[in-house]
Amino acid sequence: MQQLVIDTWGALSFKPAFREGARALPGAVSATWVPETDRRRLAAYTVLAAYENNQAAALLDREGDDRREYGDPTVIVDQTLAHLLGETQKIVVLDHDDGDDRSGQRPTHRTERLLRDWATAEHLWMRLQHAERSAVLLGDAVYLLAWSRAKNRPVLSSIDAGFYFPVLPDGAIDADQFPDRVHLAWEVAGDPATGRKGVLRRVTYELGPIDPSGTTRIYPWSSTPSSTTCYLTDAEWDLDQVNGGADIDGLSLSRARIRTNADGAVLDRLDLEIDFLPLVHMPNTVAGAEHFGRSSLMSLAQLLDDLGAADTDAQRASATTGSPIIGLSGARLPVDRATGQPAPVRVEPGMVWPLGEQGHLSTVDTSAQLAELRAYVEALRDRLSVASRLPGSVLGTESPSQVPSGYALQLSFGPLDAMVRSMRLAREPKYGLLLKMVLRLYQLGGVLPPGPQPPARVAFGPYLPTDQSSVLTLVVTGVQGGVLSVETAVRMLIDAGMPIEDAAAEVARIRDRNVRPAPAVGVPNWGAPETETSHPRGDSDSPSTADGNRPPTKMTKDGGDIAGAAG
Repeated sequence: MQQLVIDTWGALSFKPAFREGARALPGAVSATWVPETDRRRLAAYTVLAAYENNQAAALLDREGDDRREYGDPTVIVDQTLAHLLGETQKIVVLDHDDGDDRSGQRPTHRTERLLRDWATAEHLWMRLQHAERSAVLLGDAVYLLAWSRAKNRPVLSSIDAGFYFPVLPDGAIDADQFPDRVHLAWEVAGDPATGRKGVLRRVTYELGPIDPSGTTRIYPWSSTPSSTTCYLTDAEWDLDQVNGGADIDGLSLSRARIRTNADGAVLDRLDLEIDFLPLVHMPNTVAGAEHFGRSSLMSLAQLLDDLGAADTDAQRASATTGSPIIGLSGARLPVDRATGQPAPVRVEPGMVWPLGEQGHLSTVDTSAQLAELRAYVEALRDRLSVASRLPGSVLGTESPSQVPSGYALQLSFGPLDAMVRSMRLAREPKYGLLLKMVLRLYQLGGVLPPGPQPPARVAFGPYLPTDQSSVLTLVVTGVQGGVLSVETAVRMLIDAGMPIEDAAAEVARIRDRNVRPAPAVGVPNWGAPETETSHPRGDSDSPSTADGNRPPTKMTKDGGDIAGAAG
């Protein structure tokens, strides 16, 4: 029990390479600067990457030399990622603002247009695919933002999760607490041909006071003075100069070389003039007490190993079934003229062996064992479908035509639906935070005016076939009944896959459209067509029914009566 460690990566404890730590893994760097608390995480990243690249057998040493791996982890990652992201991804700003500028555009419309143009220029959706694949596979992804003067916009980078070393607050029990200092660190291998030494590079983002005297600053996105700013330090050390025993947070800058940026500024606590860290950590799962996320392959590792072993055994059995072991007795075999010994016997089509009177031929039939192994493999694949919460129709192990009914098919997607909703829930505030940072950097660069900006989010499209007509009927009924707002209705239509490119503009068009409300009982409906009945405005002598309502009358286009009280 003293050796039992229960954490995010504990499911890999059965792997000897993982238990020995990151230094013992193939290809790992024996880095003394890696904090002890991060070594299990980096070891887990290496093991998970080996599974995804069909190299998990390499972690078994010689036992894995002939181990078969047929890409099942890759299928799980690809299908999980595809259903997580959905068919489409859009930036949506739905915070309605009635004010218009001189161009006649609503502020939310301008903001949404700006964010979508930025997403196109920065290839956001391609970077999102790369980062989210890392999150699904490893459990974590990291985005980094910076303002580019040359491009006059924020630039986005997707950072390898293995380079991410946050300095978490002491005693933090809530994973949502943001660190005040984050290191991005990696080793650059040396080049013996050029004599270049290997170096350790560390980029540090840290929040701190503007100066010890208590100076404050008013940022464009807030009217409240702030005494906090973000400092950037970019340094590198020769690997042979890294002071032994100190981890990444304790390295001394006295032995480091400080780098400069494109403008020639020395990156030693450079004031970025923002009050936030321009990094967003994206966990794969909803975090509890852990800061890091959980890989979608984490709980499947043993099952994937068993499946690889079963595939290997099935392949060996199929070899003996296709080329059976044959025993001959009393046969006249060909003789090698050079050695005088019987020549090797080959089993080929059309081969004839003359047998003597007592000769016979026997074969070893392994087809029954092969059938059992194939059944075992299928049982493991079914178990893998259950454990990964990906139905057989998604993994390709079951044809949708084999499902007895559409309702049964819909029920089979229940675990997948719950998993996708949970994964999207973990990402919703993170992408909202990323877009908020983009808008604030635009304000810092003078592209956007000062003041609060409307919240934005990344909307993932449907990942399963959607009955759009049912959604449309539900939306119309909900809006007419007053239980759904127009903004919510548009969001539902977008999630259902309707071709709505601009949510804010769509809401504006709906609001600006001249739609006459349905008449209430006893309320005049002016301007109704002549074939409709209405209650015209009249004097006190107009006839009324017993319940006090005036009887309907036919109306001409000019509003005059053409008939009296109509029955």
